[in-house]
Order: sequence, then C-alpha cells, then structure tokens
Amino acid sequence: MASFDGGRLVVESRIEAEVGDSVAVDGVCLTVAEARNGALAFDVMVETLSRAKLFGAQVNLEPALRAGDPLGGHYVQGHVDGVGTVRSVEPEGGGKRVWIDVGPDLLRYLVEKGSITVEGVSLTVADLDADGFAVALVQHTLAATTLGGLAPGDKVNLETDVLAKYVERLLPGLPSSE
Repeated sequence: MASFDGGRLVVESRIEAEVGDSVAVDGVCLTVAEARNGALAFDVMVETLSRAKLFGAQVNLEPALRAGDPLGGHYVQGHVDGVGTVRSVEPEGGGKRVWIDVGPDLLRYLVEKGSITVEGVSLTVADLDADGFAVALVQHTLAATTLGGLAPGDKVNLETDVLAKYVERLLPGLPSSE
C-alpha cells in the first residue's frame, strides 16, 4: 500500500532499507528518507514527477543491486525515461501479451528482443510497430508484480536501454535526442 501527499511518498514494505538507501518504486529510483514500522518514506522531486506517472495504491518495489550481487536480468538504473499508455492486454498461452503505446522519443531506443522496463519490471520487447511495443508476460510476472492488473488506457513508467542512449550519443552522424 502506498500514499502520496505533498511530495512525500510512503510505502508499506518488507524491504530492509536504511535512510539513504536507493529503492526503485514503479521503476523510479528514490532515496529512503525514513524507514520504520514496516514503511519506507521518500521525498519525490518535481523532476521525477515531470517524467513519471503518479504512484498508485499498489507499487512495485526493488532494492538497489549491491556490488557483488548476482545480476539475474537486464541492466536497469531506475531512471524513468517517460510514460507509455497500455493499448491492449490479451491472453497468450499461459500469460498475457501487453501492447504499450509510446512516442517516437522513446520508440527510437527499442528493438525486438531488446530490453525495456515497465513499472520497474525488466522485460524483453516481444514486438514493435509504428506506435509502440509489446511484451509477453509469464504467470510469475503477472502474479508477483502490479503488471497483472494492467488494463487498456493505464499509464506506465518506462525505462529504455541505457546502452542504446550511449550509442546514439557517441556515434557521429546519428540523430540525437538533444
């Protein structure tokens, strides 16, 4: 359960964190401002609110990876690049295929079988079209995250692959997003 009031986000959590630790909340890397009684509090800056959607009653939480911990997925920073809109959610096998519409400023960084983070959940791009991308969600992801409750029209925080952004910036002759 989460509450957001006056720039202070408070989330019930079993994560053991201390003041100053980083925790991703729906994919947004935030610094713990207070930790007590099974709750974590974060101060949310205007910059964060300009790039991310507002937090709902249920959120995905992910503590920061510590040096030496195994990396079991994609490289994720918790730096939200923008917000997408769920186009459709359809059953597929034992899971669901979710299409998300995004603007060209984010779509440029996506490739089929590349990485995308939706609400802080690291996923693989299953398909692309001119307006967005699809992800295939397995039962575990649907049950263990808030993605199981997605519906058409929902807004979602997105983080694209940081490597694609570096390639664009470093290779001469490529159009830049700046």
